[in-house]
Amino acid sequence: MTTRGVLYVHSAPRALCPHVEWAVTGVLGDRVSLDWTPQPASPGTWRAELSWQGSPSTASRLASALRGWDLLRYEVTAEPCPTAEGERYSSTPALGIFHAVTGIHGDILIPEDRLRAAVTRSHEGEGRLEDELQRLLGKPWDDELEPFRYAGEGAPVRWLHQVV
Repeated sequence: MTTRGVLYVHSAPRALCPHVEWAVTGVLGDRVSLDWTPQPASPGTWRAELSWQGSPSTASRLASALRGWDLLRYEVTAEPCPTAEGERYSSTPALGIFHAVTGIHGDILIPEDRLRAAVTRSHEGEGRLEDELQRLLGKPWDDELEPFRYAGEGAPVRWLHQVV
């Protein structure tokens, strides 16, 4: 079973760009050469997008391959397929990595145990429920990445595999 998704590299220093390509190549198994364009939201950095097709584990493998590079902002999405829910990974230098399961319409699906834990933490005074829910929905990551997403509108997207 296969799914498809998109890797958005929102910002990377020039020196990191070849390392990103090598990491993505290692996951996808095909040589990847991204079309890097300047990222106006962070002068001196570069952005790229890549649509991919692969097994349902591809998104998590891509996110793991890129994890740990402090100067990299990226997102990886995967569409749901008959054997797996969709996924979204977001990563920023300040916040680290966020993972969410997504449904057929792209909505974030929050597991019951995570909701119960958020309610418990708020009742115990460890945080406000609203803040806990915003974190479960990835709002801090969205807030940080939004200027980088907007700066990428109209940027070219290259498909790795043509979907039949």
